[in-house]
Order: sequence, then structure tokens, then C-alpha cells
Amino acid sequence: MTPVEVATLTRTRITTAHGSRPHVGLCMVMSLDGRTVVDSHSRHLSGPADLAMLIALRRIADVVIVGASTAIIDTYDQSVRQDLPIGVVTRTARLDPTSPLFATGPGFLITPEDTSVPDGFKVVRAGIGTVDLPRALEQIDGDFAQLEGGPNLNAAMFAADLVDEINVTVSASLVGGKGPALATSAIPLMHRYELAHVVTDDGFAFLRYLRAR
Repeated sequence: MTPVEVATLTRTRITTAHGSRPHVGLCMVMSLDGRTVVDSHSRHLSGPADLAMLIALRRIADVVIVGASTAIIDTYDQSVRQDLPIGVVTRTARLDPTSPLFATGPGFLITPEDTSVPDGFKVVRAGIGTVDLPRALEQIDGDFAQLEGGPNLNAAMFAADLVDEINVTVSASLVGGKGPALATSAIPLMHRYELAHVVTDDGFAFLRYLRAR
């Protein structure tokens, strides 16, 4: 089985057991020591097979959820699917509404209800002072939402018990230092997942974990 074939299995896992919110799958690449960034970017950990898996998951996703810093650093656009909505989670809405993601693509903001949002953005609002992630997800259409970081947003999603599966690529690289990890949280996080698939390709290991029943 190839990494792309593993990615497409996500659709077979989706159920209606989450109430009115989409099934959420986290997709990240990390080093052998758990770092997700090298020189401020994840692309240094990636490779062709990992990119193919990311693209495969985006093709079957109904929406991508990403933090504002990650959206800016990774220059999110619609190169995979022109119709793929990308929800950017932000407390401040300090983004550029004229950027391609928002001006010509279906990008939108996910913000607290009391955040002042400039004209030009489509917005989902939930929570006061900080985004109420469960309520925000209930307002997003679709069956499958792909979560793509960064570590603070991942931690918040784990803390709210909203992550139904984890698709992580382990790069054959050791980074060291004090860079970002898969999830950065000030509070303990403990959720059990079951290993469903392991695929290797050119030194990369692709691991798919499902929420423990």
C-alpha cells in the first residue's frame, strides 16, 4: 500500500458520530525527535512522497483548518483544489484581505465573536476573547476537515477533544534545538489513538492513527 492509498482511507473512516461537526484529521510532518519546523518552515522535513500524501488528503477534504501563523509562513493558496475552503484560525484577524487566499480563493477567517474584522473577509465567529473551536466547527460545512497546524492550534484542538485521526509523516532527519513540536500546550494532553497503518517510502514513515474506541 502506498502513502496516497493510506490517505484515501480517511473517507472510509468518516462517520456521523461527531454530531454536527466534521470528522477532523491532523496532517503533519515531523523529524525523528518530534520537531515540525526547520529554519521556520516544514518544507525542509518533507519530500516527494510526503507531499503526495498531503495533496491526496487535500483532494478528499471538505475544508482545511490552519492557524494564522502557519497560513502566512506556508503561503497557502488554491494550487491543489480551487474549490477547497481554507479556514484560518485567528484571534486578531490581522491578515491581508487582498492576498490571493482571501481575494480570489475561498479562504475564510475563524475568529472570536468580539474580534474586529476588516472588510473583505468571509468569517465564522465563535467564542469571546478566544475561538470556541467546537462551536466554530459546527458552523463549517462538510464531512472531513483537515487540520494542518501549527502546534498551538493542534494543542487547542486536542484539548477540546476534536481530533479524530492523525496522519503524520516521520522524516528521516534529526533536528535538535527547541523548535515547535506536533502540539505545544501549557496543559497536559492525554488522548489515546490506535495505530491503523504504517507505510514507508524513501526513508519516510507514514503513520495513520485513529481515535481509540
